[in-house]
Amino acid sequence: MARISATSRLSLGALALASWLTTFILPVFSAAVGNPYSHLVARRSTNPLEVDVGYATYRGVYNETTGLNTWLGIRYAEAPVGNLRWQRPVPPRAGSKGSEVVNANSYPKICPQSPVAYPNEPRFTASSAQSEDCLFLNVYAPPNATNLPVFVWIHGGGYGTGDGKANIPFLISNSGYNFVGIAIQYRLGAFGFLSSDEVKRFGTPNAGILDQYLSLEWVQQYVHLFGGDPTKVTIAGESAGGGSVMLLAMAYGGTVGTTLFQNAIAASPYLPMQYSYSDFVPSQMYYTFAAAAGCFDGLQTQKSKISVFDCLVAKDTETLQNASYTVSATGKYGQWAFLPVTDRDFVQQLPSQQFLKKQVNGVRLLVGNNADEGSRFTPQKIETEADFVQYVRDLFPLFTESDVNKTLIYYPSTSAPVNENAAKFATSGDGYPTALNQSSLGTGQQQRANNLYAEVTFVCPSYWMAEAFSDRNRASYKYQYSIIPAVHGYDVSSYFGPRPDTMSQAFQTSMMSIWNSFITTGTPGKTINKTIPANASNAIESWPAFTVGQPTQLNLNQTGGHLTSEHDDVMNEKIAVYEGSGLRPDFELVDAYTWEGGRGQRCDFWRMMSAQVPA
Repeated sequence: MARISATSRLSLGALALASWLTTFILPVFSAAVGNPYSHLVARRSTNPLEVDVGYATYRGVYNETTGLNTWLGIRYAEAPVGNLRWQRPVPPRAGSKGSEVVNANSYPKICPQSPVAYPNEPRFTASSAQSEDCLFLNVYAPPNATNLPVFVWIHGGGYGTGDGKANIPFLISNSGYNFVGIAIQYRLGAFGFLSSDEVKRFGTPNAGILDQYLSLEWVQQYVHLFGGDPTKVTIAGESAGGGSVMLLAMAYGGTVGTTLFQNAIAASPYLPMQYSYSDFVPSQMYYTFAAAAGCFDGLQTQKSKISVFDCLVAKDTETLQNASYTVSATGKYGQWAFLPVTDRDFVQQLPSQQFLKKQVNGVRLLVGNNADEGSRFTPQKIETEADFVQYVRDLFPLFTESDVNKTLIYYPSTSAPVNENAAKFATSGDGYPTALNQSSLGTGQQQRANNLYAEVTFVCPSYWMAEAFSDRNRASYKYQYSIIPAVHGYDVSSYFGPRPDTMSQAFQTSMMSIWNSFITTGTPGKTINKTIPANASNAIESWPAFTVGQPTQLNLNQTGGHLTSEHDDVMNEKIAVYEGSGLRPDFELVDAYTWEGGRGQRCDFWRMMSAQVPA
């Protein structure tokens, strides 16, 4: 084992010094040093569609449909293959023949995908559309853009799926062409989130988040060439993209400040259990992945005297893609196998605890959740209290019996067991029944489980983030997306389209107005679209910043329309919804802490349980 034998020659004192430097000094140094692209000479061409970034010249296109100058597939990092697997991303190297001209008129290949675990997930099939060489970004800019605010989108998908093809042009073109938009790609599944003691020693955990960080450094260095202002950057994402925004706001213990971004939008921020990099769960996934990749076939690592890490680095990409896909697809229902960890470097603490200390980067936050986040990730077969108790035990393997009993107190059962004839309807949020036992997607014990998962994984992180950005010359704005059925991900169509039949045009216009105002001014209600009806615009304009003493939330709902149903492919059942020309926005300012029977109090409970959850 060449790596280990070389290390063994170091004295114990040197090892201790190296460990101290790695743990305490290098994170601060890496956050404070100059931009890693600064050695490259960038130039703006006389042709506005040609941009020289030092290592290549990208020739974009003008899109007549969107009215935007568009550059697709701009490389921001070297291909993370071979010895760069599971390492920090590095900026592209300039070619020996100077700045190569690249036609930036087609989407790049996407990163290898690792799906959520659902029953009957299809077997892995190699795809030519996927490649480890996937660290690219796409830029959309209004013609003649100069010093416009910048919007950077980080896609969701459980840190296992997704790509940079978000319909940002829809938001820009429907917001008055007021900002430059960028969508990034980052390593996914085992390629981006493999973790163990070996990964920490020989590479880096959280490689996918470090990809995102490097892309933001790229933005600082080059966005002015596309008409953007690097001092007015908003990072945004939904689900794992919102979770990524959360982790970037936490980067290096919140010591980065406003050097990379000033505003943040986190929609349904995904916070799965965040273990330490060498804990049992991520380590188990590491060795399960290595076994699936063939690193233990015939005791391969012992025979060749190499580490498991070196074995994985040497594997071909299809073998690794197959292993990442298979391990993730066969895991716990509704979960992904490879997830962010506390690495003690980039991610230094649990979110619930760091946010309590208000140690964050950036100064302004727009954060929200959907009304029914949990149904798509919760087994839909929980009928009795015994089923619910077993679900809690399975979900939280570190829970003691006392912890389970505490959970039952905070999530009481006030309804009969669910059955196929139980009436399902949306709650009002500030009345009875509450989301603890009733929604348009479930009732009784099933909804009890749906809501528990929603709160601990998506909702409470949005509360903690809102609190972290309150006072200390910061500001946060909290909302809930409540259009029935309001399942996870349904809000994306309100800002990227296409508009579903269940959403009025006025609602979509209102949502895009909120985002546009926040991106361009840092306040969601400062520049309101004049076509928004009064019952929505009045609420938006009077929407105060969130504080612990006044935890105001804007509830984004609708009224009117006619009752019908639609089929949900994930749950494989019909869901009652409202459609029709009579739909109109119905926005209301509410108390987030007392919302849904004391949601704020339950989030305080999950923060208290962070050591056992951990979150």
